[in-house]
Amino acid sequence: MRKIKVLFVCMGNICRSPTAEGVFNAFIARRNLSHAFEVDSAGTHAYHVGDAPDLRAQKAARERGIELGHLKARKVGAKDFEIFDHILVMDEENHAILSESCPDGHRHKIRLFLEYAPHLRQTEVPDPYYGGSYGFERVLDLVEAASEGFIEALQREGMLTN
Repeated sequence: MRKIKVLFVCMGNICRSPTAEGVFNAFIARRNLSHAFEVDSAGTHAYHVGDAPDLRAQKAARERGIELGHLKARKVGAKDFEIFDHILVMDEENHAILSESCPDGHRHKIRLFLEYAPHLRQTEVPDPYYGGSYGFERVLDLVEAASEGFIEALQREGMLTN
């Protein structure tokens, strides 16, 4: 069975997108679905390439039983548009950046991650980098809800079975 390849994207790949990667991996592991996915994260900018996620993001995730310390930031590359089936972006700005650089035939893969959690009535995962610890908790809450919605959407579309 071909794996579903998912890429989470934010600006620097040290807060939101690695959190989404960690949360989603934990989410699919709890549901015995890890075998069906290949998951990664990246940033639209190269500010932090090679760095581990922000320590505040790691701490907030660890308090929920999710380890992020092994992840390393990287920048989205041209091959990512071909490799990944779903490119889930944290905000409109990064969505626009990716859409501009995306080759024809792959733009349909790029979506705002929170589209999968319409009940939240929010389209963007806010950047917690310049805020306090509450921001990192909020990111976790949002990506947990979107992870559940994304899995449900894949199941509805027949792309994923248990």
